[in-house]
Amino acid sequence: MAVAASTTATLLLPALLARAVNQALAGTGSVTGRQLVALLVLLTVAEAAAQYAAPRSGADAAAHIRALAVRRTLAAGPAAVARMPVGDLVARLTASAPQAALAAPALVYSAAQLLMAVVAIVALTLLSPLLSVAFLATAPTGYAVIRRQLRRTTDAGDGYQRAQARLASGLLDALGGSRSIAASATVTREIERVLRPLPQLSRRGRELWDTQRRTAWCTGLLAPATQLTVLAVAGTQVAAGRLGVGDLLAALGYTGIGLSGLGTAQSLLDVAQARAGAARLTDVLTLPLPDAVSRPLPAGPGRLELRGVVVRRQGVVALDGLDLTVPDGSWTALVGASDSATSLVAALAVGLTAPDEGTVALDGVPLTAIHPDDLPTAVACAFADPVLTGATVQDALGLGPEPPPPARLRGAARAAQADTFIRRLPDGYRTPMSSLVLSGGERQRLGLARAIARDSRLIVLDDATCGLDGATEAAALHALRAETRGRTVLHITRRATVAAAADRVAWLHEGRVRTVAAHDELLSLAAYRDVLDGGIPGPRPAPAKAAVHD
Repeated sequence: MAVAASTTATLLLPALLARAVNQALAGTGSVTGRQLVALLVLLTVAEAAAQYAAPRSGADAAAHIRALAVRRTLAAGPAAVARMPVGDLVARLTASAPQAALAAPALVYSAAQLLMAVVAIVALTLLSPLLSVAFLATAPTGYAVIRRQLRRTTDAGDGYQRAQARLASGLLDALGGSRSIAASATVTREIERVLRPLPQLSRRGRELWDTQRRTAWCTGLLAPATQLTVLAVAGTQVAAGRLGVGDLLAALGYTGIGLSGLGTAQSLLDVAQARAGAARLTDVLTLPLPDAVSRPLPAGPGRLELRGVVVRRQGVVALDGLDLTVPDGSWTALVGASDSATSLVAALAVGLTAPDEGTVALDGVPLTAIHPDDLPTAVACAFADPVLTGATVQDALGLGPEPPPPARLRGAARAAQADTFIRRLPDGYRTPMSSLVLSGGERQRLGLARAIARDSRLIVLDDATCGLDGATEAAALHALRAETRGRTVLHITRRATVAAAADRVAWLHEGRVRTVAAHDELLSLAAYRDVLDGGIPGPRPAPAKAAVHD
């Protein structure tokens, strides 16, 4: 509505001004100052409303597109999403969605500007056909320039977003395996790998700016040339007595309005960027949905089984025929040189991703077949860098569809060695999360408390104690063993103290479980000692031979 009102007022203004001038020179007048003021007020209000409505509608559209993409991503499940690198998916949701949202306001402005250009040409023709001929002799050159630049903008925008996605994916991969990178002294090599798409990103970005610069330069040069041509023709018409002075003013006004069609350059450039963003989002919005077949999870002790699991990431085999059984009621540590591979096992165990081949089952039921409402209550997890969501500390600890009672939350916090520092907060468990500044270790302890507070049969800890000092970690592990007695725990770690506290250790090597044995038995193997943080010097006494997992 604002754009329509602004367009109407803009088209009426030159005619009203011309009429007022002609009547003033003739000594007659029916056009009053009030009419001009009213039209100018309408134009000002409409322009202001349009300037507010355009970004607001774009923001609303971006939020709607993001919501659709997130819902589709969640509905598609881990199997479908695993085909797309995490960094690429994040880039599509954060960068491509706002670009796709430019389409609606850009199309509205483009349509309004083109309509004004057509009406302006008609008005020039009504004043004098020679005026429209003069206009059309110069203006179409600008439209040809715009058309050529649009194709370049679409290609450059798509290339820019793809390079941005590769850069984000590489960075997330490096962050996920930061400890392995540091241990293997390959920081420089990883920096080079992550930044490899940077030259293409820079080149594509320069191409985008270059197309906008060329378009602005060409249209900026063409506008005064067109105005001078039309004014020259209008001047000859006034001198010949065919047009009045007011008509000359109208010709100048309609020439400027007609040139507003060249203003579609920026709007159409926005449309081109929106097309590139929409093309990137199409892959997300068309992710295949899994079969709706699911069944309730029967009661069970929490036995976790991975059989023949193969996972590929970006064409590379991360897990290759992995077989692992975590007995019910046991505490099993998973140790491996690759942080990304061990974290991938944790993600498989809690259903955050799905294998390309093989099965992951809880109490004999494949995770992919479990009803979505049952899995969050049966499985709990804690991570090295937990995301704490909730209005207060208590809300963050009880996050979920059915929060545990406060007494259970406090017991879990005590076991995770978090109760003491929580009680020291200004409002204790009622302290707003927004006012907290927590250390990495404090965040981990809250994440541990949240994981064990639920009555989950399987708990997966993905390096969830790596930020704790030795004494705190030892106290937490001792309390956690008591708190989780009877439940199954899979603890991803590279700390010797954590591995020693476990009932058994599964050693992940080159995508497979090489050995499952007690920590003390595995210490006889130099390769195993090298995997642990800081390594453990040999020699060691030769204990009984470790059993090879089949």
